[in-house]
Amino acid sequence: MRIAMIGTGYVGLVSGACFADLGHDVVCVDIDPRKIEKLERGEIPIYEPGLEEIVSRNVTAGRLSFTTEVSEGVPGADAVFIAVGTPPRPDDGHADLRFVHAAAEGVAAAMTGYTVIVDKSTVPVGTAREVSQIVARTRDASEYDVVSNPEFLREGAAIEDFLKPDRVVVGCRTEKAAAIMQGVYKPLTDQGVPLLITDPESAELIKYAANAFLAVKIGFINEIADVCERTGADVRQVAKGIGMDTRIGPKFLMPGPGYGGSCFPKDTLELVATARKSGAPSRIVEAVVESNDNRKRSMADRVADAMGAPVDGARIAVLGLTFKAETDDMRESPAIDIVAALQDKGANVVVHDPKGMEAAKPFIRDVDWAENAYAALDSADAAVIVTEWSEYRMMDLERVKGLLSKPVLVDLRNLFDPADMKDRGFVYSSVGRPAE
Repeated sequence: MRIAMIGTGYVGLVSGACFADLGHDVVCVDIDPRKIEKLERGEIPIYEPGLEEIVSRNVTAGRLSFTTEVSEGVPGADAVFIAVGTPPRPDDGHADLRFVHAAAEGVAAAMTGYTVIVDKSTVPVGTAREVSQIVARTRDASEYDVVSNPEFLREGAAIEDFLKPDRVVVGCRTEKAAAIMQGVYKPLTDQGVPLLITDPESAELIKYAANAFLAVKIGFINEIADVCERTGADVRQVAKGIGMDTRIGPKFLMPGPGYGGSCFPKDTLELVATARKSGAPSRIVEAVVESNDNRKRSMADRVADAMGAPVDGARIAVLGLTFKAETDDMRESPAIDIVAALQDKGANVVVHDPKGMEAAKPFIRDVDWAENAYAALDSADAAVIVTEWSEYRMMDLERVKGLLSKPVLVDLRNLFDPADMKDRGFVYSSVGRPAE
């Protein structure tokens, strides 16, 4: 099938490359000529394991191409996916749909023959109706259908998530559109991947409800970790014990400094805003949003507690800046708030991240940028692990201890064993685990 992907951001580029890998003919469209020029040179604008290889393979095979012109990518396409940004509006938290609306106008002007227009971006309930109304200004209803097809991609594991998903959700109103979408995903459904067909509104809400529920699990285990610290319980054992319950499951029960990234913060805010607007406020999600915001900045207090002294004037090494490992995404990363809170307390901060240094610079200022973890640790009064990169887990701990001016390590990702760290002579602070 012939597919056009409008937008070559995280979702668009990963989805377009994976559709091509499934055998479809895919054209990715983006209005940014610099981004398209880089992609045509084989340069990938984001870090995602496996993405460079899959893009290269399909460009070479002639199944994947790039253009800045909607008029080149859309004509003749069976399905046109809109995968543009939907950032939250600062005034009310609702998703900003300007880019979605503009893309819909461009698609309507360029399409030839019957076309399925697919909302791949994360969009509020009712967006499919809005897009349909935009297209209807210039096209007859017989020429198109608008479908909702939310993505469920984890950064750092997006290729696997796309090619081996738990499910594919398609929201549509006609059998004709459903047939096209079944054809698009046939290579996956032939392998046993479930395809759930719903109405568009339900598909749109499934995306927000899923992410909000996962955010609730993260917020819950973080609060349980705080209880563990005050009662002597071990959050590892508690998480394992509740995760063995099949009604709960073990995933997203890892305590830490709070959730971040491109999905959970934005999607929980949108669900809160939608729920309020509909007259059915989501008090649970509202509480999780507030709890998570407070948690990120409160992590700086752990450093002072571990040091047993104010951090004013201290040199603090922050290891890990991206919101999670295996990505260079800095959006809503806990590190942004943690660094700011440490600086507010008067600390001098030195930072390192394996992949996110350049991406972090617009968000984190007035810090020293270290070329590697050991350089960041050199002469620091304390170290804070914010992101669970494997290279931090594999550090030579004797070398770490020798570099620090004081052997204080605040581990917000529980990478090390408290008893072992005590034996090594560290003042070691972790999350939800009793001090040894």
